Amino acid sequence: MSGNFKTLTLAAGMGLIAGMRSMAAPALLSHCLSRRVLHRSGRVARFLGSRRTAGVLKILAGGEMVADKTPFVPDRIESPAIGGRAVSGALCGFAIAEVLGGPRWGAALLGSAAAVGSTYAAYTVRKVAGENSSVPDPVLGLAEDAVVLGAGSRLIAAIDH
Repeated sequence: MSGNFKTLTLAAGMGLIAGMRSMAAPALLSHCLSRRVLHRSGRVARFLGSRRTAGVLKILAGGEMVADKTPFVPDRIESPAIGGRAVSGALCGFAIAEVLGGPRWGAALLGSAAAVGSTYAAYTVRKVAGENSSVPDPVLGLAEDAVVLGAGSRLIAAIDH
């Protein structure tokens, strides 16, 4: 797989994850980068690669997963939430390009676009599944968490290879 193709594929994949859980994508990426030597990488990757950043992002991602199951959290497709997901996808894409090489702004744009698309897709799937089944919404949210963690872990493993 060529360097640019791998970079853009991983940026899009992390964007998809960010659209489902805004903090999971940077938390997974940060965890991965915190185990690497990043002295030749750019600022964004080095920031995400900090152990302190990784710890904070893991806490935020866990909190988001818990909060998602409550009725108090607004829909992810509302303005502030979708903007945060777009930024999360862009951040991950940019950092991936800093580490693997490739077009940084292209990867950021692709990660952001994938996050926005994934936000609407995941929202629609969960809403339709809830309306057409007797599965409670928190259980659907747990299934979504499993997809996020499983797919995100696979994407992160691809960065290390």
